Amino acid sequence: MAHLPRFAPGNSRNDRPDRVQYARRSRPPEFTPVKIRERADGWRPEVQCGFLAALYLTGSVTAAVREVGMSAKSAYRLRAREGATSFANAWDHVLRSETGKQDDRPSKRHEADWRKVTVSELIWRVEIGLWRPMIYRGKLRGIARKPDNSALLRLIRRLDRVTSGLKERPA
Repeated sequence: MAHLPRFAPGNSRNDRPDRVQYARRSRPPEFTPVKIRERADGWRPEVQCGFLAALYLTGSVTAAVREVGMSAKSAYRLRAREGATSFANAWDHVLRSETGKQDDRPSKRHEADWRKVTVSELIWRVEIGLWRPMIYRGKLRGIARKPDNSALLRLIRRLDRVTSGLKERPA
C-alpha cells in the first residue's frame, strides 16, 4: 500500500495512527488562579496552569499531579480552598466532556463572577488576570494571560457606590 501524503483527502491529521486523540476532552478554559502563599515548591499560578494542561492531556488527576510534581491530596485541597471556584470550574470543564455528560445549563465559565466576593478577592483577580494553558501537539507551549475586565468593572462599581454614599450624607 502506498504511503499517503500528510494532507491527502481522506487522510486527515486526526486519522493518523501516531496522533494522540484528545477530542473527547475540552481544552482548559480561562481561569483565575487560586490565591495562595508564595512558595517555591507550592501551587504557584504557573503550576496550576500546568496541572490543567496535564489534566487535559492525560485525563487523569494522578498523572497530572505527577507531571507537575505535586500530590493528589494537595490538588484536592487546593480545589476545596476558598476562592478556588474558577480553578475548580476549569478542572470540571476538562473532565466533564470526557464522560459524555451534556447538561442543558448555560456555560459555567463565569459562574464565579456572579457570587458575592470580597474586595481583596476582586483586587487579586484584577492583579493576576485570567490564565489559560496553550497546548500544541500534546505539550504545554505557553500560558496565555489577559486582564480580568469583569473583576475590574465590579471593583469600580463598588467604589462608585461607596463614593456616592459619602457625597449624599449631610455633614
